[in-house]
Amino acid sequence: MKKTIFPLFLLFFALCAVAQNARDEIKVNPYLGGDNYTAYQEPTKALSPTPEGYEVFYFSHYGRHGSRYLIGKDVYKNPVKVLQAAHDAGQLTEKGEDVLKKCITIRDDAQGRVDELTPLGAQQHRGIARRLSERFPEIFGKDNIIDAKSSTIIRCILSMANEMAELQGRNPNLNIKMDASDHDMYYILQEDKELKKQRAPRGSEAEKALNAFRKSKFDPTRVMNTLFKSEDYWKENVENPDDFIGTALWKIAQNQQSLELRKNFSLLDIFTNDELYNIWLSRNADWYVKYGPSMLNGGTQIYIQRNLIKKIIEETEATLPELLKDSNARLSVPSAHMRFGHEVVVMPTACFMNLNGAGTIYKNLDDLEKNKWYSYKIFPMASNIQIVFYRPTTPNAKEEDVLVKFLLNEEEANVPDLKAVKGPYYKWTDVKAYWENKLSKYKE
Repeated sequence: MKKTIFPLFLLFFALCAVAQNARDEIKVNPYLGGDNYTAYQEPTKALSPTPEGYEVFYFSHYGRHGSRYLIGKDVYKNPVKVLQAAHDAGQLTEKGEDVLKKCITIRDDAQGRVDELTPLGAQQHRGIARRLSERFPEIFGKDNIIDAKSSTIIRCILSMANEMAELQGRNPNLNIKMDASDHDMYYILQEDKELKKQRAPRGSEAEKALNAFRKSKFDPTRVMNTLFKSEDYWKENVENPDDFIGTALWKIAQNQQSLELRKNFSLLDIFTNDELYNIWLSRNADWYVKYGPSMLNGGTQIYIQRNLIKKIIEETEATLPELLKDSNARLSVPSAHMRFGHEVVVMPTACFMNLNGAGTIYKNLDDLEKNKWYSYKIFPMASNIQIVFYRPTTPNAKEEDVLVKFLLNEEEANVPDLKAVKGPYYKWTDVKAYWENKLSKYKE
């Protein structure tokens, strides 16, 4: 008799369906606690049907690069240095020796590849492209123009290239134009030094709140005593144990999900489920304050990528009239504008747009988890915001007739501040007015 095996991925989705909060979800899949290091989770829900009497005719997008190696020349070296010194002093436990060996393997694997795209990152973008072709053949199944722009960082360029290559392979008739230039960086990755200074400057209310929150959630003592034989040794020789465990080793352990080495071993067993959850809690709060709508620093961080919002409006307003008045205009103007960059753009942009309530203001950092403000659902590796435009199939359609649907990481998203026409569909003129009104409230 043939033995029936329940596929692991089905088990994962079944368990996640039961999970009610982040603690449960991270217990089922500890890699979700990886925050911005979480590998992309493919969508599981079917899309709502196209409204009767409408058709897809335009597409706008911003996507983060796929899974990558860690950033920083010493990010792999420093944990090895600390553990190696303890080894030389005879102060590592058996577990500590095992962690040192694995950290050396990961460091050597990353040699010369710091901050680069991994093979998994390329696969993520090819998967997204495949689903775009299947979901929106009106855009990606014809001889339309696709205008793609990327950050000048190589992992973003390769992410764009992989996604475009998959689209082209599925439809050789697409007219794809790609570019990565400093000319476009003002909206691909806006640099606003003044707003950055306001995030959580030393001694500020924001910094004090984040430090207190983190301290209340995570204590590195148990993990340190698991790795080192003597508490006296690590207290004297390891500078900032909280940072060593909760940041340095945690990053290496969580980012392994993006490496091919994930198939060989894991470092997450350094931590308990509660520790992974609590580290995520503090990092989740950090992102909310520094890139979200938190009033601890004035609620202005959602505007830091305002040039992208302006660019989306500008390109949409230039394109819609052409595509609406003449179906053959798609041969001369883009049917899709696609932009590739970073999570520090996806996060504040999702908050500005208030996708799934990401822009909601919470007074208490403990309220984030209670209200399901989960960083890993907003900006994992390869995260993306897709805006799909629909026009009436009747002749002489006007801009005020156009509907839009938002997809956050390929799942339909709602905008609580706006009244939907039906389901996840909103009037483009309402969306544009909402954005422009919001932009007008920020004083440069």
